[in-house]
Amino acid sequence: MRISSDGPRGRIPRALPPATPVVTAVLLPGVLMLGLGLWGLDRGTIWRDEAATMLVATRSLSQIHHLLGNIDAVHGLYYVLIHFVLAGRTDAYLMRLPSVLGATAAACLVAALGVRLARPRVGLWAGLLYAASPFTIYYAQEGRSYAIVAAGAAAATLLLVHCVRHPSWPAWAGYAALVTVTAWLHEFAVLVLAAHAVTLLVSRAAPVLWRGWIAAAAAAVLLVLPLADEAREQSFQVAWIRRPGWADAEALLRLAVGHPGAVFNTTFLLAAVAVLAPAVRRGTCGLVAVALPLAVLPPALLFAVSQWQPLYAPRYTFFAFAGLPLLVAAGADAVLRRLPERVRPSRYVQVTAGAALVAVAFWVQFPAQLRERSPESRRDDFGAVARMAERDLRPGDALLYVPKTGRRLTETYPRAVAGVRDVALKSTGAHSGTLYGVDASPTEIRARMACLTRVWVLFDTEAAHPGWRSPNPVEETKLVLLERDFTPLVESRRRSGLLRLYERVGGPAPTCAASAGPAAATVTPTEPTLESP
Repeated sequence: MRISSDGPRGRIPRALPPATPVVTAVLLPGVLMLGLGLWGLDRGTIWRDEAATMLVATRSLSQIHHLLGNIDAVHGLYYVLIHFVLAGRTDAYLMRLPSVLGATAAACLVAALGVRLARPRVGLWAGLLYAASPFTIYYAQEGRSYAIVAAGAAAATLLLVHCVRHPSWPAWAGYAALVTVTAWLHEFAVLVLAAHAVTLLVSRAAPVLWRGWIAAAAAAVLLVLPLADEAREQSFQVAWIRRPGWADAEALLRLAVGHPGAVFNTTFLLAAVAVLAPAVRRGTCGLVAVALPLAVLPPALLFAVSQWQPLYAPRYTFFAFAGLPLLVAAGADAVLRRLPERVRPSRYVQVTAGAALVAVAFWVQFPAQLRERSPESRRDDFGAVARMAERDLRPGDALLYVPKTGRRLTETYPRAVAGVRDVALKSTGAHSGTLYGVDASPTEIRARMACLTRVWVLFDTEAAHPGWRSPNPVEETKLVLLERDFTPLVESRRRSGLLRLYERVGGPAPTCAASAGPAAATVTPTEPTLESP
């Protein structure tokens, strides 16, 4: 099947603009995004989500498969990708590079959408706005899948536009494949299909287009169902998410639009102009018909679902952000087009002025740009804890993690705990198919700690707060033994953890019975290439 008309009413396709402006409009945002993404990429630290990526991706493929049957199936394809990128190294810079490249591709694709749906200058401005946003930078420098998912969603949207204007079954098959792969990188990317359905609806797509899209969308959904089913079985992973409210909606809006003030107001004003301007609104599968549903519908749907089953987090809908810079750029173009001829500047001046305004917006938000490249931009600062541990711990020291989630430090900064004995460890995460390993039983831990005169305790972020308790019997056993048999000597505290040295009360430890259980595991470092903590 092949239709040569430009949409359902048989319009003649608009001639493509000259090649040079198109190439420039598409490539310049990519160059800017690549440069901004590489700037400050190594923050000297990672945080808990990135630690999960590092912990899993440095394992063998069979060990990754073992883990995905228990937890984190939704990130499985991404972990396999990063497994081949890292090749066994614990290198934060290398781990984040695919996200930089994903954001670079996304900036180019946003520009390409602007060119295809409007004109080169709209594409250029949209791509530059996308690249210069602190919201984009956050995920471009994150060792997770969200920037790559954004690139996949933008590519699927561009392919939808192609399918609408030049439909064929191979094109629809490519669209289905692209949506499927993107959703396997993160299942919530399937919400892009809802945005595309609205695009077809407001564009009054012909029945032949609906048939092609429904077939492609159904194929993609069917292929994603196994992942969705596995993720449902592992829904305990998102039990921490609370029901979102208006404050969360406002927070997402400020992340996407910009900080209060000139940037925020100008962004909103230009987006509104794009939606209301007739010159922008007309046309089959026009810019507003594509960009507005993409920007609004995925987060709105996830918000709505989360009133019943909380699932919303800003990062899960980052891919929808691509619609906003397209609207802003189209609004700026509409304003210029409505200026009287006698005061309208030349095209070169218009393009340059638009790029200069993007530069001004970047400068106004420069403090936010700097913050995104600092350890303070993330919830955790594992690098600071690792430096503290490397300073205080010596080979042969006994180390107890409270709770066991602190072991993410062990594998992400292995030199920090080289040769240290893990008091509670029974089975490593790689062998047990878990993220943080399996602790010994309370009885075994009592026996092991009975042999200790001194023990270092690393309290993970939450446990570092005074009065913290755990319903887990193993963690409670650790706390009871420390309170009963040991006294604290010295401690060092960082934002993401507390390292404290305990000494047994009443002098040296008693002679250990032969039935005391297996000796504590010694941490053997892998080859580290992460920045020395």
